Amino acid sequence: MSYYLGGEHEEGIEAFSGLASLIPLALMVMFSLLAIPLKSYVQPLIIMSVIPFGAVGALLGHLIMGWPVVMASVLGTIALSGVVVNASLVLVHYINGLRRQGISINEAVVCAGVVRFRPILLTSLTTFVGLFPLMLSNNPNTAFVVPMAISLGWGVLFATMMTLFLVPSLYLILEDLLPAEWFMGKTQTEPAFDA
Repeated sequence: MSYYLGGEHEEGIEAFSGLASLIPLALMVMFSLLAIPLKSYVQPLIIMSVIPFGAVGALLGHLIMGWPVVMASVLGTIALSGVVVNASLVLVHYINGLRRQGISINEAVVCAGVVRFRPILLTSLTTFVGLFPLMLSNNPNTAFVVPMAISLGWGVLFATMMTLFLVPSLYLILEDLLPAEWFMGKTQTEPAFDA
């Protein structure tokens, strides 16, 4: 006698194995898209460092809301990786702009944290609040998207808190450890080009 898991479970495993092989490719494309305009190979890593924290927030959200992690949760977490990068990108770009104006790195990081704090926090809170009614929905017709909304909402909320502390800290740490050519690329020697 033998048995095997079929149906939805089998389809879920097949779908996840296909996604798992494409996630590294998506991360490499995201890295490339960030590295080209920033002219740096290190700053995209700083920006993308919040992606794992978004995934942790998604898992915590499922725990808080009492929902199991299903395939829609994984899809929400993948979508979340593109969303949480935005706040980090805005912060790093603002720091770079201040540094191009001749402001010291410590002042630039503090000023960027203060100036961009409210926009970053409000953007994340409005995303979370906008998804909250869907998270609380009891309608069977929308039940399949609730795990995705939980992943997106709680992941954005948790990753934003980490962005506001982790990204400035990593920026300062890596600036101390790496040569300026690796960190800032050509932006230190070339004037800023604003279109």
